[in-house]
Amino acid sequence: MTIVNRLVAAERALRTAAPHQLLDAVRRVLTDQYAADSVELYLADYGLTVLQPVSVLPHTLQPVSVANSPAGRAFGAQEPYAETLSGDSADGVRVHLPVTVRGDRLGVLTVTLPGGEHADGRIGELAEIAEVLAHEIVVAERDTDVYLQARRRDRLTLAAEMQWQLLPGRSCVRPEYELGAQLEPAYAVFGDNFDWSATADRLSLYVTNGMGEGIEASLLTNLAINALRNARRAGLPLADQAALADQAVYAHYRGRCYLSVLMLDIELATGRVMAVDAGSPRLLRLRRGAVERVPFDAQLPLGMFEETDYVAQEFAVEPGDRLVFVSDGVYDVASPGGEAYGDAALARAMQSTRLLPAAEVPRAVLRELSGHRGRSVPDDDALVVCLDWRGREGPGKAEAKGCG
Repeated sequence: MTIVNRLVAAERALRTAAPHQLLDAVRRVLTDQYAADSVELYLADYGLTVLQPVSVLPHTLQPVSVANSPAGRAFGAQEPYAETLSGDSADGVRVHLPVTVRGDRLGVLTVTLPGGEHADGRIGELAEIAEVLAHEIVVAERDTDVYLQARRRDRLTLAAEMQWQLLPGRSCVRPEYELGAQLEPAYAVFGDNFDWSATADRLSLYVTNGMGEGIEASLLTNLAINALRNARRAGLPLADQAALADQAVYAHYRGRCYLSVLMLDIELATGRVMAVDAGSPRLLRLRRGAVERVPFDAQLPLGMFEETDYVAQEFAVEPGDRLVFVSDGVYDVASPGGEAYGDAALARAMQSTRLLPAAEVPRAVLRELSGHRGRSVPDDDALVVCLDWRGREGPGKAEAKGCG
């Protein structure tokens, strides 16, 4: 069978499989068409610390570490990684393939094949199949809990369940930018959140920090995020989106609860950014090796008072810029000696992680924060979002440089 026919057969098998049987479908294809000895699918857990096996639930296989395993290497580098078995390529090879959709890192597909020479010529094909599998997992999650269950190393609190279901993903890649984000504590987060959406011309990005704890904080964030989405999808400009969400939150809580948000609307062709800073999330920028905080005029959080007016401010991003957004659960965290993490520590963390891709930065920063805190379990939600800006080639690129 030709390469094209093998790929078509694999895609057809995955598209026609029942939502909960994607792993069975890809196993059949890889066994029949590629003589695979074994096939396993691992999905990244909510904490991004281990890759959880998607097998018969409850789990019958052990999770593997993201930090120090061959599968974790493929997940982190987002490149196929092959390991020779028994020290002899004739004995077989195990290939770990990223399962990723539009930059959102879902997990790894591990395939054991006979003979290294046999495998070398087919890694590209297998990588394409893993990508198709990623797309099908995203679609299948509308109709089955199998893949959401498989991601759980521990039980989620109800508030965390609500927050994770509200998110767009944890990473995203387009020619103009790369995005990565992470929440902590992953299995018990309640108020912090992020949201992004892109069109052909613009990227909208919100970083939110809801007051309160548990279910109440999660309900507040859900109301605010959906109000912001409703306004955005109605085509309203950024300041009006904030005003509409402010009214929605105030109408329900009458000022008893409110939500801080930093909102950005980025023009993809030029790098021009409109921003509304309504509360506590902060933005730091790494540009040409120097880290600085991006200042904004502070405005009232959403829902604090009735009919608050919001004003959008303008700045510009340049190709090569890295923007890191954090909640107060990051910069306000105290060390055992009482020293706040603050902008200086954040700047050091941004410098130490400058060579990592955007999707890896939030987890790395949160690890450094854990060391500063001196304990693994935080007292408050912590949120880190990283945006790497590449911009567009052509006339828009030159125009963006003139806006700084």
